[in-house]
Amino acid sequence: MITVSENAKKHAIDLMKADNAPEGTFIRVGVEGGGCSGLSYKLEFDNVLKEGDQQFEDKGIKVVVDRKSFLYLVGTELEYTGGLNGKGFVFNNPNANRTCGCGESFSV
Repeated sequence: MITVSENAKKHAIDLMKADNAPEGTFIRVGVEGGGCSGLSYKLEFDNVLKEGDQQFEDKGIKVVVDRKSFLYLVGTELEYTGGLNGKGFVFNNPNANRTCGCGESFSV
């Protein structure tokens, strides 16, 4: 399962409203090769499910992840921070055994 913090929920809803996102819009998360630690996180709003997608709902927010990325993200919490490294969504990933300084890439 992938969970969403209260703060991430609030900011996701605000961003979807600001983008005039259509009904049924969800957060799509995933990983791709790249970044200084080997894998980079992806996050976008989407409203089209693809074959093999895993769907979760937490605190009223739907999160969708492709099957391959799910192996790297199982148990992850999506958080939103406004810290010194800038504002944005952060992946609290228990599977990452090394992350880069900015938190945008990881390795397992």
